[in-house]
Amino acid sequence: MTNITVLGPFTATYGQSSFAPSATKPRQVLALLALQADRVVTAPTLMEEIWGEDLPRSAATTLQTYILQLRRLLSAALDCDAVEAKDVLVTQHGGYLLRARPEHVDAREFEKLAASGARTFEAGDDHTASQVLGQALGLWRGPALMDVKVGRVLELDVVRLEEIRMTVLEQRVDADLRLGRHGELVPELSVLAARHPMHETFCAQLMTALYRSGGAWRALEAYQRLRTALVRELGLEPSQRLKRLHQAVLAGEEFTDHRGFAAPHGRAAGRLNSRTNAA
Repeated sequence: MTNITVLGPFTATYGQSSFAPSATKPRQVLALLALQADRVVTAPTLMEEIWGEDLPRSAATTLQTYILQLRRLLSAALDCDAVEAKDVLVTQHGGYLLRARPEHVDAREFEKLAASGARTFEAGDDHTASQVLGQALGLWRGPALMDVKVGRVLELDVVRLEEIRMTVLEQRVDADLRLGRHGELVPELSVLAARHPMHETFCAQLMTALYRSGGAWRALEAYQRLRTALVRELGLEPSQRLKRLHQAVLAGEEFTDHRGFAAPHGRAAGRLNSRTNAA
């Protein structure tokens, strides 16, 4: 059975045997086929990933050579299995397809758990949401495809997965805040805020966790660090949501979490996402 991991180091195995090549370009080809497992990837798309706009005259022939190399590695992994390499790495409709069940590709399993966790989060089932979203995050072992050279096509997949990962992380922390796990979250959020100094949601979550666990002055410091970073790097002030949260901490007001300070119709959230994505 084919097993693929892309959420960290790239691995491709059949049973206990690896068929992931070490050579750069064949590794790119297999990584792209793996991310699109059970879907046809056209030859032009594969060539764009490998060479971009600078296609050599021999691009089509060279791509076929890479596919043959991958099938040889796959044949060795299959060994005495009744399945043949060409039945796993299939030529189809002007392109190629790698057969693998969704549950055996960590990126597919991550997206499935992320969607399930998001539904339970929106439904207000915070215990289940925290558990499921935590399981999704647990599939990550480093940056996506961390040991694969990434071209223009793979880059889009990597960015998409990383964006989903950030959303899942934000939702899991929010679920834990609603469960009252403020003190437990402070170390994790302190690291996240330090790694992403202009990320308003992480700052708001950290401020909430600190304030609710008796660290109002530390919450105010977190706000000032964010404001300093935004003004210095982007020439922008924090969003109205952060300003209202800051004022609530200064005034000693009671609140459950940072989301109560969002602008009507999600305007602050939209401003937040565009800013933090750019960062």
